[in-house]
Amino acid sequence: MPPRIAFLIAVACALFGLSSPLKADPVRGAHIPNANLHRIIEDARLRQMIGQMVLVGFVGSEPDAEGYARVVRQAEEGKITGVIYLGRNINGLKQVRQLNEGLQRFAATPLLIAVDQEGGRIQRLTGAIGFKETPSEATVAKSMSPDEAGVVYQNLASALSDLGFNLNLAPVVDVNVNPANPIIGKLGRSFSADPQTVEAYAKVFVEAHRAKGVLTALKHFPGHGSSTKDSHKGMADVSKTWSDKELLPYKNLIASGDVDMVMSAHVINDKLSFSNQIPSSLSRATLTGLLRDNMHFKGVVISDDMQMQAITDNISFEDSVRRAVLAGNDILIFANDKHPDPLVPEKVAAFLSEEARKDPEMLERIEKSYENVMRLKRKLAPAVSEETTIVRER
Repeated sequence: MPPRIAFLIAVACALFGLSSPLKADPVRGAHIPNANLHRIIEDARLRQMIGQMVLVGFVGSEPDAEGYARVVRQAEEGKITGVIYLGRNINGLKQVRQLNEGLQRFAATPLLIAVDQEGGRIQRLTGAIGFKETPSEATVAKSMSPDEAGVVYQNLASALSDLGFNLNLAPVVDVNVNPANPIIGKLGRSFSADPQTVEAYAKVFVEAHRAKGVLTALKHFPGHGSSTKDSHKGMADVSKTWSDKELLPYKNLIASGDVDMVMSAHVINDKLSFSNQIPSSLSRATLTGLLRDNMHFKGVVISDDMQMQAITDNISFEDSVRRAVLAGNDILIFANDKHPDPLVPEKVAAFLSEEARKDPEMLERIEKSYENVMRLKRKLAPAVSEETTIVRER
């Protein structure tokens, strides 16, 4: 049997609980018909691709915690592309390293292990557990040259890599249009009100992390810096305050090749989406028309947390997932913060696999996202084999 077919059958057996793909039916005493076996393999392959689109948070901070054990199983079964750490998961450096080693040891494919470690007010790893903290982006830009900032960020990336993290969900490249912005400006999360300054410091942030083997994600596309509200707590509309200068850091960094991932924002921007109801994160015009087609971004688009109130207060789970994928997101984050749902990977897989059977466009988007994610992961682990990179045969 060809290795590729054997691999697919093994995946099918693992996902569907079959000990053998040709196990005799206990009632009929017959083998699984070829047509049914083909369907099982096709469904297993589709669910594996969907699994690479889901990044989740978990509850627990010890290896024997139920929430941690669950994500280890999900990683082993190929149901998730990675995990995101929140403060609740961190109580010591040795403990974090142990958790990360366990996740990678059992994962079906190399995991993205992510953390929000911007600096200043937004850093999950803190001095309280012995981690050297980093100043906020605003402080860095005001007090250091880009070269000096590069040293700070190399030290940060080195420390993250040493603990087993390979994705820092930063830098923030929002332009500080509104200093009173409750989620960006007031927290010192923007480098500057000047797009060129934002670009310069974001560039050294990204390059410092790349030097240490840590991926980064520019956020929050197409710009959260002019908002007057926090999208964690409800919908934020920037239609009247946003300007296209907020795109400049993205355009220039993409053109220079300094972008691994772009995070989509849950903000309303009808100048780009042509709708006062659809957030940028769910807007095809914004993520595909602008970011992909106009700005020529070829990397991974990752959503902001799909469980933020800007989404959950206004749209159903199924509709938000459908819209997010069709809009152009390759990875969906479910941080499982306030209302944890440990079964969200299974729910996403069940829903999207059914949608893909009905809608060729959805199937095409899933395939493309899978391709994008696996290409990104090969930057971390060149040994990822072609047999784990399953692309639907045409």
